[in-house]
Amino acid sequence: QLQLVESGGGLVQPGGSLRLSCAASEGTMEYDAIGWFRQAPGKEREGVSCISSTGGSPDYADSVKDRFTISRDNAKNTVYLQMNNLKPEDTAVYYCAATSILCTWYQYEYHSWGQGIQVTVSS
Repeated sequence: QLQLVESGGGLVQPGGSLRLSCAASEGTMEYDAIGWFRQAPGKEREGVSCISSTGGSPDYADSVKDRFTISRDNAKNTVYLQMNNLKPEDTAVYYCAATSILCTWYQYEYHSWGQGIQVTVSS
């Protein structure tokens, strides 16, 4: 069974950068598309970005386009989310998740989820 672990979160000032990692602690994500989601306090969890199993056709939410970049290294069983020019509204718990189908924003399609990691953007 695939188990995912996020890392790289923390506190950063507005305009700063962070790189989140999503690693498979058990199993392999090689054949899965991987999505990043986030949940801010008092809000529903929303899709942020997704990358196919081969690394092609990444997709982004409009709110993060041109600031976030998703990538993957299947040899390391890891997906990354590079977040630049962070804004206070990016503050949330970030989750990575795996789906056996193509990238989708439908969260019920994801069969494995990480525990989440806090990202706080504040001066």
